[in-house]
Amino acid sequence: MTSRSHSERDCVEIVRTVLDWLDEADRPDPAAKTLDDVFSLLADQRRRLLLSVMRSYGEEVTLPDAAEEVAARETGHTVRNISAERVKEVYLSLYHDHLPRLVDAGLLEYDQERDLVAPASI
Repeated sequence: MTSRSHSERDCVEIVRTVLDWLDEADRPDPAAKTLDDVFSLLADQRRRLLLSVMRSYGEEVTLPDAAEEVAARETGHTVRNISAERVKEVYLSLYHDHLPRLVDAGLLEYDQERDLVAPASI
């Protein structure tokens, strides 16, 4: 038997916790679709980082500023040490792919005219 790394143990523990939650939840079948949607939304690291950035700020920010912060968190560098090309690539993927998904899910709000992203008011 091989020993597992710390991250593998963390992953196993998270999966067990989610499975325990699902067992206790006694949810009807339609909830499985919702859970699949949640896992799909959270499956992409860039979407998770954008949600994390928005939780950190807790208020509206420009999409370019959010893109800079996501790029910084992806690379582990400061915003000053990230190329404009990298920030542009992150911005475009957020604008065209990730942001619309999170807005459609009701997690974020986006004002296209002002290019502002905000946590959804629930």
